[in-house]
Amino acid sequence: MARRNVRFSVAPMMEWTDRHCRAFHRGLSRRALLYTEMVTTGAVIHGPRERLLGFDALEHPVALQLGGSDPADLAQASRIGADRGYGEINLNVGCPSDRVQNGRFGACLMREPGLVGDCIAAMKGAVSVPVTVKCRLGVDDQDIEEALDAMARTVFAAGADALIVHARKAWLQGLSPKENRDVPPLDYGRVHRLKQAWPDRLVGINGGIATIEEARAQLAHVDGVMMGRAAYGEPARLLAVDPDLFGEDAPAADPFEAIEAFEPYIAARLGEGLRLHAVTRHMLGLFNGRPGARAYRRHLATAGTRPDASLATLREAVALVSRSAPEPIAA
Repeated sequence: MARRNVRFSVAPMMEWTDRHCRAFHRGLSRRALLYTEMVTTGAVIHGPRERLLGFDALEHPVALQLGGSDPADLAQASRIGADRGYGEINLNVGCPSDRVQNGRFGACLMREPGLVGDCIAAMKGAVSVPVTVKCRLGVDDQDIEEALDAMARTVFAAGADALIVHARKAWLQGLSPKENRDVPPLDYGRVHRLKQAWPDRLVGINGGIATIEEARAQLAHVDGVMMGRAAYGEPARLLAVDPDLFGEDAPAADPFEAIEAFEPYIAARLGEGLRLHAVTRHMLGLFNGRPGARAYRRHLATAGTRPDASLATLREAVALVSRSAPEPIAA
């Protein structure tokens, strides 16, 4: 049942956790498990696989998140992902968007635990890497005790290697996807009770966890913590993951050293014709709390978006940031 780096992961986030974001985050933590954006089974099977699934070896350990509800398609997509080198395949049972609902996958599958179990069994039969599930507490008027218990019971019976729970309900009627990330109240206690009921299974928690200190507190109750928007919006927080959660040195001493170490990756992508902004858009919050952080962001948002923007543009932005100690930010 062991899974690499179960203690901490960066959540899959649509439009955000692309391959360049993941490569950048890897330079801040060697141990965090990184996830792709959700990719639908149809896109994996029929779409441009290199564009959708391509990643750099330096991103490992990295997991592929799939969206779908047809067991055969999920098995095929899982096999494609594993063959391309992903170390884990995750099934999305938590996304509340209209597009996802219309496709009969994501959070609406909380109402169909039996189908989810069939999907997991098919995926497990197709690959040897871990297969995991990310879900919500429930949807709409479901009782979260019954809904989450039914999901856990079914997916664990089907062989799921871990269940990661976003500790909120999803309201498919009446709330937008953005509102679903904030409006439904968090209930960490429900996820803690799930772990107590399944002491021998891997249970992770997600939702509203903003600091490494909060992550450490959660690890007293669950096996793993998944951080989303806080990790993306203030990526320097990830520099504390390895020392504080794994007892190991961080890959870089500070954000300045992290950017310097990341320059060869950026140079390689620019050499392939990629624009600078495709990478640096994920780095805008890196210096939050330091004098000059606003000027850094402004420079990348203006000069950094030009077709001729280069590594020199990034260096100009970094030079605007004070190297003095930042304002205290909770770990």
